[in-house]
Amino acid sequence: MPKLTHLDESGAARMVDVSGKAITTREAIAAGRIRMSGEALEAIRAGALAKGDALAVARVAGIMAAKRTSELIPLCHPLPITRVSIEFAFETDAIAATATVATEGKTGVEMEALTAVSIALLTLYDMGKAIDKGMTIEHVRLVSKTGGKSGDWRAEP
Repeated sequence: MPKLTHLDESGAARMVDVSGKAITTREAIAAGRIRMSGEALEAIRAGALAKGDALAVARVAGIMAAKRTSELIPLCHPLPITRVSIEFAFETDAIAATATVATEGKTGVEMEALTAVSIALLTLYDMGKAIDKGMTIEHVRLVSKTGGKSGDWRAEP
């Protein structure tokens, strides 16, 4: 059974010491989707929401969230993020979001990618809730990560 890295020998929470780790290129991709009514989906697609361009606002929110992950998740290290991108794709009854985050550092950016995609989706909810309060955020997950001691990883399709 793998050891939980954020717990010390007595079970207390701790921030992992990464001082001895090598600086490597790291990237993580996370994805999720927000399911909604056809009316909300079309309003977002047309840029016709009263609050403005939902995709543009959600993209900026996701980027900002990636940069502030260590302020939101207590045991995350602050990282020198080198790139964040948020992409959206329209589906039949949803908008899919994908966040890609990269760094040159001693620890990975998985949490930054997951935070970015989560906040982008929450922002879409906020922007469209006047039309559809029943929107559902779902399937938020890590898709892949590269770099670091544990190497590359990809989720099963």
